[in-house]
This record gives sequence, structure tokens and C-alpha cells, in this order.
Amino acid sequence: MRRPPFFAALLGFVCFLPAISAMAQLVVLPAPRLLTTMPMGGKLGSTVEVTITGENLEDVTALLFSTPKITAKPATGPDGQPMENKFLVTIAPDAPVGVHEARVLSRLGISSARAFSVGELDEIVRTAANNSVETALTLPLGTICNATMTKRAIDYYAFEGRQGQRVAVDCAAAGIDSRLTPVVIIADAKGADLLVNRTGGVIDFTPPADGTYLVKVNDLTYQGGERHFYRLALRESTGDGPAPQQPSTTRVGAVSWPPQGLPAHAPAAETEPNNRPGEAQKVTLPLDISGSFFPAADVDSYEFEAKKGEVWWVEVASARLGRPTDPFVLVQHVAKGEDGSETLADVAELYDIPSPVKVSSNGYSYDGPPYDAGSPDVLGKVEIQQDGLHRLSVRDLFGGTRNDPQNTYRLLVRQAQPDFALAAWAVHMTLRNGDRAAFSKPISLRAGGAMVFEVVAIRRDGFDSEIELAMEGLPEGVSAGGLKIPAGKSVGHLVISADATAKRGHSLATLVGRAKIDGQDVTRPCRVASMAWPVKDAKQEIPSPRLFADVPVSVSDAEPSPITLTAAEDKVWEAEEGATLKIPLKAEWRGEFSGTSMKLKAYGAGFEGVKEFDLPVKAGAAEAVLDLAALKTAPGDYTLAFYGSAVAKYSYNPEAVKAAEEEKKKAEAEAAKMAAEAKKLAGDAANAPVEKKPEMDTAAKAAADKQKEAESMMAKATAKVKAASDAAAPKNIVDIYVSAPIRVSVKPKAAPAEGAPATTAQK
Repeated sequence: MRRPPFFAALLGFVCFLPAISAMAQLVVLPAPRLLTTMPMGGKLGSTVEVTITGENLEDVTALLFSTPKITAKPATGPDGQPMENKFLVTIAPDAPVGVHEARVLSRLGISSARAFSVGELDEIVRTAANNSVETALTLPLGTICNATMTKRAIDYYAFEGRQGQRVAVDCAAAGIDSRLTPVVIIADAKGADLLVNRTGGVIDFTPPADGTYLVKVNDLTYQGGERHFYRLALRESTGDGPAPQQPSTTRVGAVSWPPQGLPAHAPAAETEPNNRPGEAQKVTLPLDISGSFFPAADVDSYEFEAKKGEVWWVEVASARLGRPTDPFVLVQHVAKGEDGSETLADVAELYDIPSPVKVSSNGYSYDGPPYDAGSPDVLGKVEIQQDGLHRLSVRDLFGGTRNDPQNTYRLLVRQAQPDFALAAWAVHMTLRNGDRAAFSKPISLRAGGAMVFEVVAIRRDGFDSEIELAMEGLPEGVSAGGLKIPAGKSVGHLVISADATAKRGHSLATLVGRAKIDGQDVTRPCRVASMAWPVKDAKQEIPSPRLFADVPVSVSDAEPSPITLTAAEDKVWEAEEGATLKIPLKAEWRGEFSGTSMKLKAYGAGFEGVKEFDLPVKAGAAEAVLDLAALKTAPGDYTLAFYGSAVAKYSYNPEAVKAAEEEKKKAEAEAAKMAAEAKKLAGDAANAPVEKKPEMDTAAKAAADKQKEAESMMAKATAKVKAASDAAAPKNIVDIYVSAPIRVSVKPKAAPAEGAPATTAQK
């Protein structure tokens, strides 16, 4: 697929600014980001104290979760005052078990999310160093320990094992947004290694004898710190099935699973052995069956009767279930000879589900977004060529090196059930030097600002109609315009914009796509994807995108958007088919900008071909000219938006400088007052009569202590002023600016009056 127009336009714009080094520019206006919580989860029915860290988080007023079954209130200290960045989190006994989203509400609105896990095991937080056998932290079975990885070290844990008792050891890291790549080792009491896992899976361990055993945890490259957190679960594993595993966040490629209306569990299961031709499991179609790629190099075969001309759709879910697998399906016609021999004819080979758009080849190149909604799983069509017996074989293409019963799959064979799934992500900036500013971008709008989302459709079983996009449940003053995904296409856009007069607010919104399937109106949810971490230089680290459980939206009036773009009038702009439509635009500029003009292009199906045009810097108006004849725009109702990028001179939270300076003045006055009082009392003590001397010395010492305390407060206030001033120092920041959605109605060309000659356009 060719590079989207956005990227080409943006590259051209950045190169258009020779006076400003791309290396010196910051990318994307500051957004509130929640980076860590400690602990990273809790047990059902418990209350835990959670400490948060983040970026651009001032005036935090709430810690919010994606389920109402988890609530939080500020934690208070001994003096009854709220403690900074600490919350008491209460998890209801009936809260859903699994991974939820935690976010904070701050000066700039809703923050990015961090995973917060809820489970049924007891939980502890490691509070002391445990980097040796001697200092190993003892964990009872049925416990999860929340910890951060010690840099350039190994964390040690001890547990008591009984001979023959299965123990599951699971270190959750990437699945809860951690930057840790864990290496987990089971060792004996002296530290000698017994089992090693470097792939992030569960260690299923059966102690050979009663005694003390160790769990050793380290990062693959011995990194550490607060962003390298983990949850180490230690529990007994009963029965013969796969060992239990902690819940995980959802990768972007899983957005197409499950199909609408699919039961949570398959009604049938594979029966081993079913590897060899004579062992193939007999089934009838349609089919919904579960199995596993186990043991290593496992090939599961299923046989069924089918007739020529039948069309079946085959789907395998495994990678989308969170497994490190790459399924492959081979369907063959089986002809059996009188001597029992078989003649096989290949009918179909089914591989990966392709991404709806070409993704970035390495996470930061210009050749596509860093989000892949495709999957290594299988979804494809099988057309039966002749009557008779058919064999379907499913395997993991890399299964020869994997011997894990956790690598399960679900196989569906069905007649066509046309449908679609949607994923969306905020459009990101690209720079001339190749770096992608793959920041985690919450939908936290500034008053007068807008965000644009790229929306992709994974079409199922031949569905090919257009999809209307919509967003509902938005805060007051915020609106969204869906730029539809045309029939036969995979990409659309959605613009979310805030009025320039919008006041602070937030809400939980819904993002959906609507279409007609077999004459029926259907609505499907759209999942939002973003980066788990703000990646400032993707050449130095691999971006980690995932899907999120909800779609919170906020607007902040703490600072306005540097630019607001709208149509001159809020109305439906009408034109006749083939005519030229002129739409006057209005621009509000706030602050200083670099360059001479902002080049505008159009989003919206049918309008991508609009020629770019200039909006001079600081100009209050421009005109968009739509040549409907050249665009070949058919009659109908449309939504479009104009976008471009500009480099603004931005100051971060200048109000904090004023507040810090006021605080410093008060501290200086208090310090001067305490100094004068201490000096006076010191003099009084020196001249006091003998009988008053002890009393006056005590008073002088107390005054001197108060003076030191006041001077300390003054030093802190001075440092606070410097920090606020440094943060508020003007910086060049390049960002995308998008107009509010504009509605256009194209009317059919009027028929010529009877007897009147046809115009050239009508011939």
C-alpha cells in the first residue's frame, strides 16, 4: 500500500522549515502520562495503598479505573492531609478478575493508562533488598509479590516445596506494561539452577524432594528501576492441564477476535492422537473445536465430508489468545484406493491475517504506522473442488522449537458470516531524521484543539460495505466527526474536537462503526490502541503498542490549543455534483510560530485528492476549494477535515512559575522573620541574668531551629521556582493541528429542462 497522504505531507512540511533543526524540535504538545503504580494490582475485596509516578501530572484530583468495581481516594498522612501521589484503592469482592486500566485526572486532563491487575491470590509488596541467597524473600504458595527489578542484580525468592507437588511460577512483566524482559530460574537451596525460562512463560515445576527452593529473577540485559516492575506469582498447580497464568493486556493484532456471538468456550476438543493420516479425528461441518500445539512439532488433523461448490471459511485463534504461535492450515482432498493408499490433492493453504494497512517495517520508519492489526493467526476461504473426504491439518509453523501445553488454539470452520472489527489509534508525528514520536497519547484535549484517529477495519468472510464511524458520550463542549471507511477500503479517520470555550470535563465515551450486513443495521465497537510507554526515540527502543479496555475523553481549559481551525460557519455545505465548492475557514492563532505558512490537506473519503493549500501564519482566514468534478465526488453526505502541522513556541504551565514565586516570597519573609527573632533571642540569652539563663538559652535554641527550618523551606521554594521556570522556558514543539469536522452534502446534478440542450457535462 502506498504511504498515506498524511505522512508525505508531513515530511514535506518538516523539510519546509530550514531555519529550525528537526533534531531541536520537540514533538507533540505535552500530555499527562501515568507511568507506574506500586503495587500494580491487588486481591479481590482488599484495600491497598498505591503510589503513582508520571509525567506532566499537576493538580491530580482523582485516580480512575476502567471498572466501577475499583475505586480510589487520596491517602492521608498522620496530620490528616492528603499525601502527594498516594491513593487508597478499594477492590470490590465482585470486581472482574483480570487486567484493568488505571488513569489519573490532572491539570491537562485524563492521563495515559497503566495496567492494574485484579486476582484471587494474596498480595505483598517487596520492601527490602533481596539480591542474594541469604536475603531471599520467603513467599508462601498462593502469593503474588509486587516488585521492581534491581539494576545489575538478581532478585531472590524462597519457597517450601513438597515432593510431587506441582508449583507454577509466573513472572508477569510485558503483559502488565513493564519494560522488564524477565529471566526466571528455579534453583535449589544453594542457588544451583534447575529450570530456566527466558521467554516470559510459566515454569511448571515439580520438586524432586521436600525442601527449600529458590526463584531467581533478573532482566535479560540486567536493566532495572521503577519502570522495570513485575508481579511474581507462586501457586500450586492441580490436575493435568496447563499451569495457571496471570492475565495479560491485549495486543493490537487481537482486535479481530472473537467473532460476534461466539461462545466463550468451544463445544468440542481435539482427541489425541490425531497426527498421522490414519489417526485423523472425524468431524462434521460447521466446526468449533479447541486444541493445543503440544507436544513439540504437533500436527492436528481433522477429516470431514464436503461437496463440490461448497464454500467454507476457516479461522484459527492462537496468537490472538496471547500465545507465541504462528498457525498454518492445510486443506486437502483425500482419495483412497482399494489397497488403502491415499491420493492427496491440495485445496487450500491458509496463513496469516494481513494487516489492513502497511505497518512500519521497524517501528519508526516512514513506511507505515507502528500498529499492526493483522495477526499470525488464520482467516481464509476454502472452496471445495470435488465431492468426498477432506483433511484439514493445523500446526504451529515454529512448533518444532516449542513444547508448551499453554500453546492452545481454537479452530472454526463455518459458512460465510460477513462482519468486521475495528481498531483506532492517534495519528503520530514523523520527523526528517527517521525517529517516530510514538508517544502514548491519551484523548486529553486542550480547549480549541482536536485529535485525529486513524481507524482500520478487519473485514471478515467477504464483508465489503462502507462503515460509518461515530463517537458518543463525550464531555460537554467536545464533538466527534466520523470520516467513513468507504466500501472495499480498510482505512478511515475520526476527528475529535473541543470548542474554544469548552470547560474542564471528562467522560467515558464509546467509539463504534455502523454498517449494513445482509440488509440489517449492525453496530460494532472500536478498540483504541496506543503505546504502553512514551517512546521518544524508537531507534533506541522497541515501541510496545496494545489495545485498551475503554475510551475515556477529557478536555482541559488550563491552557488553550495553540491553533483552532474551523469552518467559518457551522452548517452543512451544499453543492451540486460536478460543481466547485468553496468553504471559508477560520483560524485562531495563540502564541508565536515558526515558518511562514501552514500547508493544509484534507481527511475524508473522496477528498484525499484535494490539492494542498497555504494558511499563512497568523492569518485569520483561508479558503478551501473543492473541485467536485476533478474529485469525482458522487452525490451523498460527507464529512471531511483539514489538517497540517506547525511549530509553536510553547511554554509549559507558566502559572506554576507565578505560584512558585509567590511561595518563595512567603518563604523569604518567614525566613527573615525567623532570623530576626533568633537574633533577638540570642542577644537576650547572652545578656540574661543567671537565674533566667537556662530558660533564655532554650528559647534561643528553639528560635535558631525555626530559623534553620525556614531557611530550608526558602531553599526548597527557590529550587521550585527554578524547576518551574526551566519547565516553562519556551520550546519549539511541532504538532498536528486538525480542523473541526466539516459536513458536505453533494446533490445530484439537476436534469435539464424539457427541450433545453444538454450541457457539455451532461452529454
